[in-house]
Amino acid sequence: MKLERTKNAARNIVFDGISEMTNMLFPFVIRSVMLHFLGAEYLGLNGLFKSLLMFLNLAELGVGSAMVFSMYKPIAEDDTPTICALLHLYRTLYRIIGLAIAAVGLLLIPVLRSLIRDELPADMNLFVLYLMNLGNTVLTYWLFAYKGSLLQAHQRRDLISKVTLAVRLAEYTLKILILVYTRNYYLYLAVQLLCQIVINILTAVCASKMYPQYRPAGKLPKEKTLDIFRRVRDLFTSKLSATVFDSADTLVISAFMGLSVLAVYQNYYFIITALRMMLVVVLNACMAGVGNKLVMESREANYRDLEKISLLFSWLLGVSSAMLLCLYQPFMQTWMGEENMLAVGLVFCFVVYYYFMGANKLLNMFKDSAGIWKMDRWRPLTAALVNLGLNLATVQWIGLYGVLLSSVVSIVFIQIPWLLRNLFQAVFPRADRGRFVRLFCGLTAVALISCAASWFICSRFSLGVWQSLLLNAAVSFAVPNLCYCVFFGRNPLLRESLTQIKRSLLSGSAAKKGEAR
Repeated sequence: MKLERTKNAARNIVFDGISEMTNMLFPFVIRSVMLHFLGAEYLGLNGLFKSLLMFLNLAELGVGSAMVFSMYKPIAEDDTPTICALLHLYRTLYRIIGLAIAAVGLLLIPVLRSLIRDELPADMNLFVLYLMNLGNTVLTYWLFAYKGSLLQAHQRRDLISKVTLAVRLAEYTLKILILVYTRNYYLYLAVQLLCQIVINILTAVCASKMYPQYRPAGKLPKEKTLDIFRRVRDLFTSKLSATVFDSADTLVISAFMGLSVLAVYQNYYFIITALRMMLVVVLNACMAGVGNKLVMESREANYRDLEKISLLFSWLLGVSSAMLLCLYQPFMQTWMGEENMLAVGLVFCFVVYYYFMGANKLLNMFKDSAGIWKMDRWRPLTAALVNLGLNLATVQWIGLYGVLLSSVVSIVFIQIPWLLRNLFQAVFPRADRGRFVRLFCGLTAVALISCAASWFICSRFSLGVWQSLLLNAAVSFAVPNLCYCVFFGRNPLLRESLTQIKRSLLSGSAAKKGEAR
């Protein structure tokens, strides 16, 4: 089966984008309501629980990514028995993982209090709240989690997005009503738990209707099973690295600086997370198509795709970085007030972290699509240890600067160079590595110029908060796009990419007209 890669990617971007926009805007409102009605301590505690559960999710070991990758080839070859056997294995593994997370989560209960520097509110039972969050995580693995792999491997994430969007809208509405009218955090978590169950069930129903021929049945050959387990083993270090980057910072700040500082930090980090979600939408939409093409086409053709995707993605990354730089402070002043704002220097650190984190995610998308986890297994582990070590060494010396710069150092000096080396050894022609490094440096330089020019222009004006937001938004959107047009407007890669996108959109429109007739 040859997937309609460009068409599916475009469809996934649209529906994933709508879903993630919802997941970005409503939590933004919820954070505001929670701060107003419950206080900063609850915001900080909410973030701490999320970070702890991300560590527990290490038990997943990357099984999902390994299983989706393992489906690319049998899908391309229409090998139904193999796909059914993969589903059977996937279901068994996820049941075991759910039990493992529950067991380890219970073992962490005695150390919970030591992770929080502050005194807790009198009406808060730390252990009950933690168990409710733990239950939410465990049930996501026990309730048909394996079914979603079918939709992802067939590049139909748009169906997952539709289900998630509908349920999350109901969930966010209920959460806001609960916070405003009852201020009951226990009821808030109960709604979250119920809606996650509904999402899992509806996703499974969609997968069964789309692909009724695939049922968890049969057994894989021993060698195939061992190969999947080897991939899972190699994916563990990537999982560990991502967890340390997303969770260790929160744990360190909570333990050394307190829940109130953590709440302010997470308000800023929330904006980064929202933008990152949009970037991930784009990358997830491309992943199955890239994986399908890596199986079916030459190294040279795939390297050409790497250049085209890098150019378009870096353009998006550069524009969003400039807008983030210019809008951060006036937005935070409007949202949370001056008393909950960080220094401008920390804003620069957040933007640098955001840009290189996005660049690293782009390269990781190609690594995951190619499945080269074995040769890449030491890179994320090394980066994770460096990041954690620098966090602990610098947080008491330079505070939040140390937390952010530790992540930047780890990404720029370990993650990206090492990952490029692995990609051009195993996936793309080695002779083209220097060419891509030059392209990458050029894209980064244009992003730096765009951000500096936008910041310089915006800093020339002294206006009220709302006027600053509007002016800075216009400037930080127009200037980077102008810069990229000047530097890359005549680049044949860009022209080829735009032509391909236009052709895909036209063919999709023609197909819809044909269906209407």
